[in-house]
Parts: sequence; structure tokens; C-alpha cells
Amino acid sequence: MADHQTRKPDGGIVGTKHGRSAAERLTAAVKTYDVRGLVDVDLTDEIIEAVGAAFVDEIDAAGADVVVGHDMRDSSPRFAAAFASGARARGANVVSIGLCSTDESYFASGSMDAAAAMFTASHNPATYNGIKMSRPGAQSLSFDTGLGAIRDRAIAYLESGIPSTEAPGSERSADVLADYARALRTFVPLEQIRPLRIVVDAGNGMGGMTVPAVLGRAAGLDALPVEVIPMYFELDGTFPNHEANPLDPANLVDLKRAVVDSGADAGLAFDGDADRCFVVDDQGDPVSPSAVTAIVAVREIARERSNGSTDTIQVLHNLITSRFVPEIIDEHGAEPVRTRVGHSLIKAQMRETGAIFGGEHSAHYYFRDFWGADNGMLAAMHVLAELGSQPLPLSEFAAEFSPYEQSGEINSTVDNVPETYARIVDAFQGRAEFDEMDGLTATGITPKNEPFWWFNVRPSNTEPLVRLNVEGEDVATMESVRDEVLSLIRS
Repeated sequence: MADHQTRKPDGGIVGTKHGRSAAERLTAAVKTYDVRGLVDVDLTDEIIEAVGAAFVDEIDAAGADVVVGHDMRDSSPRFAAAFASGARARGANVVSIGLCSTDESYFASGSMDAAAAMFTASHNPATYNGIKMSRPGAQSLSFDTGLGAIRDRAIAYLESGIPSTEAPGSERSADVLADYARALRTFVPLEQIRPLRIVVDAGNGMGGMTVPAVLGRAAGLDALPVEVIPMYFELDGTFPNHEANPLDPANLVDLKRAVVDSGADAGLAFDGDADRCFVVDDQGDPVSPSAVTAIVAVREIARERSNGSTDTIQVLHNLITSRFVPEIIDEHGAEPVRTRVGHSLIKAQMRETGAIFGGEHSAHYYFRDFWGADNGMLAAMHVLAELGSQPLPLSEFAAEFSPYEQSGEINSTVDNVPETYARIVDAFQGRAEFDEMDGLTATGITPKNEPFWWFNVRPSNTEPLVRLNVEGEDVATMESVRDEVLSLIRS
């Protein structure tokens, strides 16, 4: 279908593409936790400019600073400029930090106590882009806490034009990379660990810029006892080597091979905006995000106690992480708090509870002392610090934090989620206890001498899919439960 144009009441133009108005495209792009869509299909300069204006009005940022950063995608600089134009038009003073990772954007928001917008589509293909927006202090926005209202304001501006203000904002540039790197080294000192050799696959994403600054000398900091073997550090938003999505095992193949071939102590893989980090051990095997959560939780609990805290310490974990995570949190004298899946939800709960740390099965890791925001680099540094403070190879050390068997996330296309739930409940009635905190979780009712098991089935927010995660005390138990549930889902 050909593109069309329609006129605004003030004589301006609202474009339509593929038969959809700008308002319809923006509505499709606003998700639960961020804005994300196809470049120049769902998201255009005009739409982004309206979002920038709406963002300033919704969070009352006129006269205040708004940080704007972007990743290495081809469309990101112009989208960042369009957002800045809309923000200035409504009176905000834009602080442009240019190329950055998402956690670097959070650092700028937290350290400057300023609202922020980060242009990235994270691990999505090159044809996508999006916006992760934060209130001052790196407080993220979800649909229910501001994104929905921003969407509605932006639609109004697309229809009638962005209103002028008597005091348009200014714009200045800032380089925060060195301060970011210095801060992370303060959070997790690595100067005294044994020498380590690590392979890092940046996937042509922003890790190619942040890793040399944090773990190397690119930001002018002293050398660490960490030798980095770089893979795909060239910033390239077309992702010529593989998708910057380490959650897909296919994208870890090169890293696994390089770790083994180089005799490295570990491997790290970052997603496109470098806020998530996946770990591979010396044998080329993935270290589960649950194991990383457990490792970091133990270290953060110990750090809190060493600072003299005698209060109750809380650590968050989403309901998909291994049963071992709450077990080890409890063992080390802290209170494990089970949460739903989703970064905005967990960030809000971090603030509400004062939890020191939170971890998700998707490799998002949240730190109270990083404004409650997620930071994959910090989690990776914790793993390196712990690995480098003891003699065991990572394959042996991490095994202590992965005693149970997990299926990983398995997706299935489902037309009717309630009917699927009903089949599962009927089949496991009397064998499991159920809760619906997030999707459907079933925990096996097993005698003490039988291996435990649990599973969770959750619908996708964006696709006609359900996601299955299963854990069992041993391989046979996990596989038996996995296969039974999958047959019910796919029947």
C-alpha cells in the first residue's frame, strides 16, 4: 500500500505509512517497559520529536536537565536529535552524552539526578530502534507509571502540533565514559585479583566501547590484572557477525570456541546496548544467570555486612531463577524476595524495599548502589572479582552455584492461553501447588525422599507465545516434567 499524508488542524502534516497514521504507529511501538519498533515504519523523526516533547511535559522537566544518549544503530543519532528537539521545544535543557551503553545512560541519570532517554533496541535486529526513558535518579518508566501518559500526550502533539513555550531549552554535550568507568571500579575493585584472561564478545554493540574503558585503559585508568581478548568490538549497528542477543545459544558459538581455543579463564557476551552480560566458563559452557545472581548476591550481602549494617537485608530474585538462589540468600543471613518478571517492576520494588541487589533469569542484574538500575558490567565484574580471589577454574567454582537442572526458556505458539492453563492444572491437580503471581507456576508436592521440581508458564507481552521454564533436582526429573508440560501446551 502506498504511503499517504494527512494535514494537521494547524496546517502541519501527519504522515501515514502502510495505511497507519503516526498515532497508530506510536501506539504499536509503546510497550510495557519501553518504546520499540521498526525504523521509519513504527518510529519516525516526527514521532520521536513528539515523544520528546511529551516526555518533558509528563515528568515536568521544563527548566531541568534531560540526558539523551544513543547506541551505534544507524538511526540512533537522528532519533536522539529529534527527541532533543522536542524536549527543548518544551523547555528542557538537553545534555547530549552521545554514544553510550544503557547502563552508562543510567549512570548519567543517577549521578546528575536528571531524567534520561536512551535510544536503543537492545538485542533486536538492525531494523529496529527504541527508547528507554528514566525519571531523575535512573527511575525507569513503565506503561503504568508514565509511558502510557507520554504516548497519549505525544499522539495529541502529532495531531495538533507541539505547543511553543516562552522559554525553550538549551543543549550541551557531556562525556561521562571516564566517570562511569571510575565509578564501576569503585563499586567492584579488581586491582588485587589474580591475573585473568577473558574473551569478550561485544557483538558489535556498545560493549565494544565500554569494556575497554572499564576493564582496560581506554578511559585513562590504571591497568587491571585482566587481559581482554576482544571479539567484534567494532561498533556496527548492522550486526555483521551475529545478532547481539546472547540469550540465543546460537550467538554464543563464537565466544565458546574462542574461550577454549585461547585457554581463557572466562568469556563475557554483551547484548547490543551492553546492559546485559552472559558468562561462559573456561570449558566453553554457559554459566546460568541464576548462578551469576547467586554469586553476586553472596558478595553484596557480605559487603553490606562489612559496612556495619545490622538491619534486615533483602535480595530480590524473579520467580524464574533457580531454587538455589533463595536458598543461598537465606543461608547467608539475608531475606530472599520473590518477584514477577520485568525490569521496571523490579526497579520499583528495589526502591520500595531497599533491597541491595536483584537478579533475573534473563541476565538483568540490579544494584541498590547503582540507583536500583540494572548493570550487566557490574555483575560481570563481581564474577571476575570472585573468580580471581580463589584458585578454582570457573567451571568448578560456578558449579557450586548451579546444583539443580534447568530447562532454559522454551517458547510455544498458543492461541488460547486460559485453555492451556486449564489443561495444565487438570493434569497436575493433586501433584502440584499453583500460584499465579506471574503466569502459572506449579511446584511439585513431593515427599522428602523424592526430587523436587517446579515449572512456570507465562504468556509473552508481545507475541502469541507462552514461555516455559522448568527446574528439577536432577536431569531425569526436569526432563520428565518438561516433556509432560510441553505436550500439554502443544496439544
